[in-house]
Amino acid sequence: MKQTSRTVETANNRLSYVKLWSTMIIGFLFFLLPIKVDGAWTIPFDVFVSSIQDHFPQMVAFYVLLIILLSAVLSTIALIQSRSNTEWSRDFSYFRTSIPFLIFRLLGAVFAIMIVFNIGPEAVLLPNTGQLMYHNLVSSVAVIVPLGAFFVTLFVAFGGLEFIGTLSKPIMRPLFKVPGRASLDIVASIVASYSVGIYVTNKMYKQSRYSAKESIIIVTCFSSVSIGFFAVVASTLDLLHLFPLIFLSVTFVMIVLAAILVRIPPLSRKPDTFVGEPVEEEQPEGNLFKAALRIGAARAKESNQLFKELFSGLLDGGKLTILILPTILSIGLSAILIAEYTPVFQWIGKPMEPLIMLLGIPDAHLVAPASLVGIAEMFLPALFVVEAAVEAKFFIAVLSLSQVLFFSAVIPLLMEVDVPVTLKDMLILFVLRTLIAMPIIALITHIVF
Repeated sequence: MKQTSRTVETANNRLSYVKLWSTMIIGFLFFLLPIKVDGAWTIPFDVFVSSIQDHFPQMVAFYVLLIILLSAVLSTIALIQSRSNTEWSRDFSYFRTSIPFLIFRLLGAVFAIMIVFNIGPEAVLLPNTGQLMYHNLVSSVAVIVPLGAFFVTLFVAFGGLEFIGTLSKPIMRPLFKVPGRASLDIVASIVASYSVGIYVTNKMYKQSRYSAKESIIIVTCFSSVSIGFFAVVASTLDLLHLFPLIFLSVTFVMIVLAAILVRIPPLSRKPDTFVGEPVEEEQPEGNLFKAALRIGAARAKESNQLFKELFSGLLDGGKLTILILPTILSIGLSAILIAEYTPVFQWIGKPMEPLIMLLGIPDAHLVAPASLVGIAEMFLPALFVVEAAVEAKFFIAVLSLSQVLFFSAVIPLLMEVDVPVTLKDMLILFVLRTLIAMPIIALITHIVF
């Protein structure tokens, strides 16, 4: 009897290692395997998402419209339910939000109807305003979040998170004051999308695997745009021949920024509180790689069936998509309209000119507003310096890709998830990131050119 019991236990342990390795390999191949498509390097996940958007543009457009309208309706019902004294058969509290954000969701629905059916003010319908927001940014998020949540479950639910976290712990905790498992969030942002990285962080925060402070550090320091967007910016500025250098420079700047920002306010003052009972990372003993395997296999052993976990990930991603899409559209489009049709960013950028000149960057009159307009939309700084000197283009390319926080996507997304970061925090961090990064990037620029 004891022999049979030991045999079953051994078989279960082997199965756990098989689950760990198989899901990790599939996940790595999907998110990290570099493949060449039409002469450009990308990853299978990006090809999958792009093929859906390219082959079914009308379906995606109406899918996005449906999600945004559904969000507006469910959010309104949730508000009515919260103020009702009667018993409801269904709970809509997941979609409950504040009055300002309900207005943003309703405004997002209005913008979506205008853009899809081509009605309303011309300023909203132009290719570089409403069309850009809806068909490029919002549509991408609408496809990426649910699919990213589905596939990233391969890492999160079957031990990959614990495996990577254990290996990364000696670096992540001392340098960035976050658990080793945060390395998965960072990789998800860079190779897939910031929305996938934020989804992972939000999920870990709700599961008490991250504290409030840790989750805020991760989403505000590492919610990078994908490698594909790096290439878009480089191409716009005719800097594709410098793409590897731009990528390495942004990576270096983001590491330095994170190491500094976690040690100063507002991040240093955030509380290390958890939603529930903290799920601490297991302390590795002995050989680090063997410990990572053991801890990962233990998590795989506890997981549910593959399809159940994948469906749960898809459902979570779908619910999050309903929450964030209208807010991203309304806030993002409003920010772009302000940047396009008002001199606000020219005024704000004026005091930056002396600093740009002091740093020795040419075309300071173009670079100054470009250094701050990225808070509206990360692509706008590149458009401001298309005619500038190559040094100025390189400087702005690296700066804009290092700023992380912008109103067309990341800021409204973070304001809708559970991670307790405030708008004030994000505005302060944007300014700090910009001011600290500028001399570092200027030094790199002078070394390169």
